[in-house]
Amino acid sequence: MTAMTAAAPDDLIAPLLAPQDAAAGKAHGLKPEEYDLIVQRLNRAPNLVELGVFSVMWSEHCSYKSTRRHLGKFPTKGPRVIQGPGENAGVVDIGDGPNGPMACIFKMESHNHPSFIEPYQGAATGVGGILRDVFTMGARPVALVNALRFGDPSHPKTRSLVAGVVGGIGGYGNCVGVPTVAGETQFHKGYNGNILVNAMAVGLADQDRIFYSRGAEPGNAIFYVGSKTGRDGIHGATMASAEFSEGDEEKRPTVQVGDPFTEKLLIEACLELMATDAIQSIQDMGAAGLTSSSVEIADKGGVGVEMDLDKVPQRETGMTAYEIMLSESQERMLMVLKPGQEHVAKAIFEKWDLDAEVIGHTTDTGRLVLKQHGAVVCDIPVPPLSNDAPNYDRPWNPPKPAPALDISKYPEPEDYGEVLLKLMSSPDMASKRWIWEQYDRHVMGDTIDSSQSGGDAAIVRIHGTNKALAICSDCNPHYVAADPYEGGKQVVAEAYRNLSAVGATPIAITDNLNFGNPEKPDTMGVIVKAIEGMAEACRVLDFPVVSGNVSLYNETDGQGIPPTPVVGGIGLIEDVSKIATLMGAQAGDALVLVGETKGHLGASLYARVILGLDGPAGGAPPAVHLEIEKQRAAFIRDLIRSGRAHAVHDVSDGGILCAVTELALASGVGLELGFDDQYATGVTYPEILFSETQACYVVAMTNVNFQALASTGIPSRLLGTVIENPVLDFNWMEFWPANAAKEIPLSALRAAHEGWLPRYMKGEA
Repeated sequence: MTAMTAAAPDDLIAPLLAPQDAAAGKAHGLKPEEYDLIVQRLNRAPNLVELGVFSVMWSEHCSYKSTRRHLGKFPTKGPRVIQGPGENAGVVDIGDGPNGPMACIFKMESHNHPSFIEPYQGAATGVGGILRDVFTMGARPVALVNALRFGDPSHPKTRSLVAGVVGGIGGYGNCVGVPTVAGETQFHKGYNGNILVNAMAVGLADQDRIFYSRGAEPGNAIFYVGSKTGRDGIHGATMASAEFSEGDEEKRPTVQVGDPFTEKLLIEACLELMATDAIQSIQDMGAAGLTSSSVEIADKGGVGVEMDLDKVPQRETGMTAYEIMLSESQERMLMVLKPGQEHVAKAIFEKWDLDAEVIGHTTDTGRLVLKQHGAVVCDIPVPPLSNDAPNYDRPWNPPKPAPALDISKYPEPEDYGEVLLKLMSSPDMASKRWIWEQYDRHVMGDTIDSSQSGGDAAIVRIHGTNKALAICSDCNPHYVAADPYEGGKQVVAEAYRNLSAVGATPIAITDNLNFGNPEKPDTMGVIVKAIEGMAEACRVLDFPVVSGNVSLYNETDGQGIPPTPVVGGIGLIEDVSKIATLMGAQAGDALVLVGETKGHLGASLYARVILGLDGPAGGAPPAVHLEIEKQRAAFIRDLIRSGRAHAVHDVSDGGILCAVTELALASGVGLELGFDDQYATGVTYPEILFSETQACYVVAMTNVNFQALASTGIPSRLLGTVIENPVLDFNWMEFWPANAAKEIPLSALRAAHEGWLPRYMKGEA
């Protein structure tokens, strides 16, 4: 007997059946014209349950109504793409494994609004939700990634938000037993009112055991499995599709509560059932819970769904159909079983001590029909909830790129060593060791390298083979804000570089597009141009988008976040013995710059930290030349696979000097550096040292033949030599100021680089 029977049926049902007007629609986040459209679709006013169903399915979070037409600009096909956008996650071919052809299944999603309101549970359930997207498709999760943005460190909420989010990610991922291997963390005042928590999961599956939400046929059982349904998370999708205002911490009841131990049981039970032939269609219950999962299955299968909500396992008494359908309780799945397989599924889930009930069946009506206590409380055609949902062509204003930065207006530093120490200890550049040491990076035993501690991308062995996946997460929101099109290109190019820098062939990306209010034409213009820039980079680099998420309305009291389209990249390493990390530099190696300094300090770390120039005043970002990116990345991969490159790091935040410093710190070796005027004619010394020119790498390598390198057409220059003495030696720098220190001990750099965040979290910085 379910908890539902404890309440009087008439008391529950009558309020649900009352017709709802436009004012009720507004309270559910629907605009008057959207409410009118619902009335047209139904040819009547919706009741409360129907209005709730429409409100979540037409929310920005579920319908992508502001971006759907622009997301179609992304290239989504390629020789390795098995499944692109439209399913729970993307699927790519990674060749043969121990049991035949294998697939990598991956996706990234946001949990921004919940994490601001309740950071621990918001971040934890973000991890749980993205794991379900992956194992729903038959994959065993093998890696987690997170991309985090917090407000200004001086903001009174920032420290507690960092602690809560990091605790939630570690608490869930560590307990469920999946390693967190890569990520990024940035701070900026633009996130004071809206932090970003983007979670990515990566899994592996045999290609003949991939499962989809499509494929349901009429007349089959609908099977609910996992945790019981409660009242947590109701209207979570709607909350994630609206701006914040001061005081929105009161929305805590819309944040779900996660249970990683139940999720672990659910993973094992689902994978065991998938080894049988019982499942016809499967969908996790994420945003909008039972509503979205049932509609997804119905829409993709071209079927109807009829469910008896009295049969839904419930953990609270007196739950109404409205609450049951809109609950976002965690660790739940919905399946359509093949005929006669109910007993097989039930036995497996009972073995794992999980609820498992047949709650309805598929039909040939094409309608979503819900019953409670014998009464029909919802009867909606499926198409208006999915493909026939609103699809807006929002007006947009072309963004105006920031002007070029005139560096000649600013005096050169008196001590470049002091500048380096300041950059390496700045919040964005400082080591995030305090964060990633709270994550289990090595559970499952296949993590070879994590991007947090030693490489431009994480490397995770494909168990039972000599192959590995390379995984990264990237976005420079400062570039996107300064020039959305070039910044969008750079987001993709950065991921492409980071995968190539460890020796991987880039395969595909997932994305998480975080922006403000799309109803503002200026914001919508940034969204459109960033997508177009990303799409252009994906086309030229043969780097398709196979999954993703859009998170809009990241605004508080009208103030939007910096545009933050995050990319999660996947690459394949065919031979795990042929890789490069930051930790491989050896005394005697030559330190070589592959690429050339062009003097780009616009939108750079140097401009922000040293010159105090943020926003448009910081100047235009560096241009991204995609064919050059492709050529140089292939060259770097060849260097690594030939064994000549011991350590590789792409040049990004902080330019060449910060890149070589990170390499030295990771490898524990010293560097004797010898930059001179020949490296960049006609530019200032800060532009030589701290330029963020794209398509550049620093490489520690042996057997350097610059004549042979020159014959490839790839520009390259000697930067210095790797030495045993743990210092950065600037004695050979021709322009180094006479009164500045000629050597900086690695210990001083490490203290600056690794000290800021621990001190900050203790309240000392």
